[in-house]
This record gives sequence, structure tokens and C-alpha cells, in this order.
Amino acid sequence: MKVVFVIWSFMLAVTVAQPLQADSRSWTFSENNNRIIEAQRGSGNSRKAGTIKLTYYGHMAFKITSPEGLEILIDPWRNDPSGVWGLWFPQPFPEISVDAVLSTHAHFDHDAVYRPHSVMVLERLAGEFSLGDVKLIGLADKHVCTAPGWYEWHLSAREFEQDFCPPRNHLHMDNFVQVIETGGLSIAHWGDNRPRPARFVDGALKGIDVLILPVDDSLHLLSEADIEAAIQRYRPKIVIPAHYRMKIVSSVLTTLGTAEQWVEKQKDVVRMTEPFLFLNPEEIASFDRRVIYFGDVFARE
Repeated sequence: MKVVFVIWSFMLAVTVAQPLQADSRSWTFSENNNRIIEAQRGSGNSRKAGTIKLTYYGHMAFKITSPEGLEILIDPWRNDPSGVWGLWFPQPFPEISVDAVLSTHAHFDHDAVYRPHSVMVLERLAGEFSLGDVKLIGLADKHVCTAPGWYEWHLSAREFEQDFCPPRNHLHMDNFVQVIETGGLSIAHWGDNRPRPARFVDGALKGIDVLILPVDDSLHLLSEADIEAAIQRYRPKIVIPAHYRMKIVSSVLTTLGTAEQWVEKQKDVVRMTEPFLFLNPEEIASFDRRVIYFGDVFARE
């Protein structure tokens, strides 16, 4: 009994000396899984035509709301906890409530999966997952490993004594393209994937309706030729640029550029004045690589 008391006293002293810290605060959330329970009971069909809502939270973070109301968030962002990569975001990601949160890869600007109040965390999903009227398809591939732009971030691989390129790359240089099927539409979230994916991934992306790509004028991840090649291969009806420098969302310390130069070169562009839009198969049937550009417009809650 005395030994147990000594150990407990030691643990208490350590706790008092150091503030409690944890990546996950899920146990404090007031949300519950009632909507998930209802969704799994139903016979939802992701291919049934309906209207979906797509909301932009800045950088590469998007929320897709299915016709039946399921909310899927992809790539919430945070600052690098190590401090090595500087301050990218002057404000924390909003603590929004969603049914599921996904992350395409293990980089700080995509992986704040415990910041939103999410009932399910499906980090770096590969394979297929279905719930209600939503089908998620994760396509395992690789992160861009050589920077095409002026900021040669790939040179830091020497400092970390790593090989950023496959096949000997570490986990953080893996990427999982996320495809969300709902409302009769397919939305592909590229994450930071390399410009030419493996054959299986390449084939799975052909014929998608909406393609979310990293586009910025510093060419941080993809060159303009890379972007054009992806659009030509997959022939999406809608292209949404993301992962660019934004007012308020991005810190002045970021090396990213805006997407303005690339957007100006496109023929069919819709500049958003709200951080969300509604899409359904009938309305977008005639679209051919229409660019929907949010610019500095983003949701804050």
C-alpha cells in the first residue's frame, strides 16, 4: 500500500509541475453519434442524385455535406507543433462539428484531425468506407517529393537525414487521395499527391466530377504543366484550386503564393463570394473544367 501511495504521489507531482497536454480532446465534446446510428440503419445510396453542399475552410480544408445531411471534413490545418516550419496560420482551425474527419497525409497543414468536433476520425483512409448516402474511397499513393517552384523545400530532406521520395520515404511523404461519392457526384481531394500517381490511382480518378487540386503561383507542389496534365487525364466537370496563400488564413511567413495568375489563364471561372456552394448532377452535367475559385473567401465556423 505504501509503494502504491509513493507512486501516486510522484505521478501527482509530475502532473502539477507540467500542464496536461493531449492531441485528442474528444472526451470533452458534447456531440454524439446519434446521426451516425440513424445513417447506418438506413439504405442510403451514394449514387442517387441529390444536392450536396461544399464548404471551404481555407488552405486545403473542405467539408462536404451529403443530401441526407452527413458532414465529411477533409484536411483541417494547424501550425507545425515542432516550430521547424514556422507559423503558417495566425488563427486556429475552427472547432466545427462534423460526422467524420479525414486527412490525406501526416503534414501539419492537413492533419489537425482532433481540432474539429468529429464523431469519427478516418485518418489517411485507404480502401472503401460506406455510411448512409456517402461512400469514401481512399487511394494510397505518394506525396510530391521534389519541389517544382522557387522554394526548394525538398532540400530539407538532407537535414532530416531522410529520403523524401519513394520507395524509402517516411510516412509523412505518403499521401492518400480521398474520393467522396454522394448525391450522384464524385469529388476527388488530391491532398499533396505527386503529379503522376500510380496506375491504379490514375485509373480510379478518371471520370470524376469535381477535382480539388493544390494550385499556387509559387508552384509549391505542382507546376502549371502538372495541373494541366491532371485536368486532361481526368476530365473533371469542375476544378477547385486550393492550398494557396489567403488573407487572414495564411500567415505572412508562408512561402505559398496566391492562385491568381493561374486562375486568370482559365476560360471558365466562377469567383465565389460565399464560402460554400451547392452542386447536383443535373446542374453540372454540361460543365467542362469550370474553375470555381474561392480566393480569400472561407468559412469561419
